[in-house]
Amino acid sequence: MTQIKAKIYIIHENDEWLIPLRIALEKLDVDYEEWSLDTMVVNIDDTPPNGVFFSRMSASNYTRNHLHSNQSTSIILRWLETHNRRVINGSSVLNLEFSKAFQQLELKKHGFMTPKTIVAVGTNKIMEAAIKLNIWPMIIKPNQGGKGLGIKLINTINELDNLIKQNLIVFTLDDTWLLQEKIPTDDDFITRMEFVGGSFMYSLKVYNKGSFELCPADVCEINYDESHPVDEGNNIDLDNQPTFFIEENPDIKLANKIEGFLKDNNIEVAGVEFIKNNDDEPVIYDINTNTNYNLNAEKHSSNHKNGMEEIASFLKAEFKKYNTNMTLR
Repeated sequence: MTQIKAKIYIIHENDEWLIPLRIALEKLDVDYEEWSLDTMVVNIDDTPPNGVFFSRMSASNYTRNHLHSNQSTSIILRWLETHNRRVINGSSVLNLEFSKAFQQLELKKHGFMTPKTIVAVGTNKIMEAAIKLNIWPMIIKPNQGGKGLGIKLINTINELDNLIKQNLIVFTLDDTWLLQEKIPTDDDFITRMEFVGGSFMYSLKVYNKGSFELCPADVCEINYDESHPVDEGNNIDLDNQPTFFIEENPDIKLANKIEGFLKDNNIEVAGVEFIKNNDDEPVIYDINTNTNYNLNAEKHSSNHKNGMEEIASFLKAEFKKYNTNMTLR
């Protein structure tokens, strides 16, 4: 039987974040095509091409003036799924990527500890939500966020009132906000567990250094100094500590539990972020299904894993399965 030609399609909206994946795919000689989605025309009566489709759409799309990416990607993914195409991180995953409130609800349903949260739909409801939460200090974050943009630590109700009156609460695409407790912790870092193909890859520690913008992509890390070794002990020099490094002894029990959560939600590639509270319990606050990786951290890790190469290998294997199934039909 003649084999049906197909290829891998990468759905995205940010060329800069795609560069490392391009390198990894080309290294493995993978036939792929990019679909950069924002404004578009699509004939939904057409039949999609054959292949494996991987969505790398990011919730931070609107910060790059790609305001239409929500709708374009949602329509394209549903179109592909209607035609039974192999879609990795499909439409249901996109809904979670675009809503931190949805993420919190799903995490709670699966028994994970999450921050106490009240949602304000509309900027005019932020004060009311904060008064109801009444845990100070608290954090305000956009429902559709990304890279930590728009997240602020609020110490008092008067401080929040002043921010609103001075229009210092930044624009978001859906004008929906999460008011959350600030998790009390003795740690100076958060942890981000990375999963590819639904399987745990590694655990990344991110030293916040006073910032909420914790994007792990190489373009996000500044002033990295390789001359300072990573110290996982108790005497960490935070001024010279690399922002990102891979944990040598990750919490495998937690990773296994998260794997089950990802499977139940059809999430195949993701980074899951948590912080340990003062009782040493992980509190999960974010799921990023458009995960990026830090080459400096990977280079200094003993596990020798490269995130984008892991994704490229996973895509290549899924493409082989898809081609085999198409040939047998």
